[in-house]
Amino acid sequence: MLSAWSPSRVLGANDRVVIGCIGLGGMGSGHLGSLVKRGAQENIQVGAVCDVYQKRLDEAMDISKAPGFVDYRRLLERKDIDAVLIATPDHWHGKLTIDALEAGKHVYCEKPMTHTVEQAIQVRNTAKRYPRQVVQIGVQGTSSPRTWKTRELIQGGRIGKVTWAQGSYNRNARVCLFNQNGQAYLIDPAAGPSAKGADHIDWDMWLGHQFGLAPKIPYNPEHFFRFRKYWAYSGGVATDLLYHKLAPLLIGITGPNGEYPRRVNSSGGLYIEKDGRDIPDVFMMNADYASEFSVFLTSTLTNDTQLPDRIYGKYGTLEMESDDSVSLKANGDFTPEFSARNGDQKAVEVKQPKGDGFDHKTNFLNAIRHGEKVNCNVDVACATMVAIKLAVDSYRTSKTMTWDSASERVVGA
Repeated sequence: MLSAWSPSRVLGANDRVVIGCIGLGGMGSGHLGSLVKRGAQENIQVGAVCDVYQKRLDEAMDISKAPGFVDYRRLLERKDIDAVLIATPDHWHGKLTIDALEAGKHVYCEKPMTHTVEQAIQVRNTAKRYPRQVVQIGVQGTSSPRTWKTRELIQGGRIGKVTWAQGSYNRNARVCLFNQNGQAYLIDPAAGPSAKGADHIDWDMWLGHQFGLAPKIPYNPEHFFRFRKYWAYSGGVATDLLYHKLAPLLIGITGPNGEYPRRVNSSGGLYIEKDGRDIPDVFMMNADYASEFSVFLTSTLTNDTQLPDRIYGKYGTLEMESDDSVSLKANGDFTPEFSARNGDQKAVEVKQPKGDGFDHKTNFLNAIRHGEKVNCNVDVACATMVAIKLAVDSYRTSKTMTWDSASERVVGA
């Protein structure tokens, strides 16, 4: 019982952190390579790897020199594993995080936090039951100095009452990046559940239908290699891309724990990428908050011109220009109020050194070793997940989604 309620090992400030990697596709293999490369310098070690596709698993074992497993439960059973890094398809994030916490592991989970609102609430609540274990969600922008400088400036009243914000994560490529992004989404025609050796895929485990994670269907290589295009496993551009935008904006406007939306609606459509996918290639969402501000976000796969990351206040406008720079500018008749709060200036640029704080994994490791607060905690991650998923549901149902914070459920849809 004790092992179920505390980390597998109690780590000191200088102890080696042993990490198990679950999910070794494009994102997961990138994380694995990074961990191996920085292992000696930061005293970390990849202790085990896991994937349902044998070829990826073989490559990961070769890179890490660590044992490999097709069944993630075998990895979680290992007492030498201190933490897990989860980079599977989205529909597995919630269950893996909960199972890892219950096995006594710290968790770094890629965004989105989960696939559903219900899973997000469950992950948040489970993490609260294991306060000695660290949970970091992989939104790197929350470790950017500009996010926390933005919070400081807004908290200091530098642009007045915030009423709305905007951001975008747009792409445009000759071949859609959800079909081909390096090797990440390329289909291997030799691979599948009936293949032998390195080409074998445990399709049932990937689906997770036995756990209620996705419907049981015959093997479909499009679904396996290009899962982000299908609702059963992903929220498309919203959960893949706009999650990166909303979490830092919520921290900047409301603080490290974020805020849950009051009302969410979205629009868009599938206008160009008509290849049998479920998800839209133009997606726009608007979320209203009880603290009396709104956030407008857009993500397209048809044009990569971006909306600047901006926060609008009554006295001025704040623009999150780069990782180390935030600018403020007076607005309209309220220039005197802005100037009084900004050194008698009508425009100000605030520079921040990037430093080591922009390394999201370093933040995670420091939280394990030194008790440092993670920059994307379960509270802001859950609040972000709720807003993003309600936007997906709004698009799919053509309805406005209203969130009841007291009961933590959608009402009046």
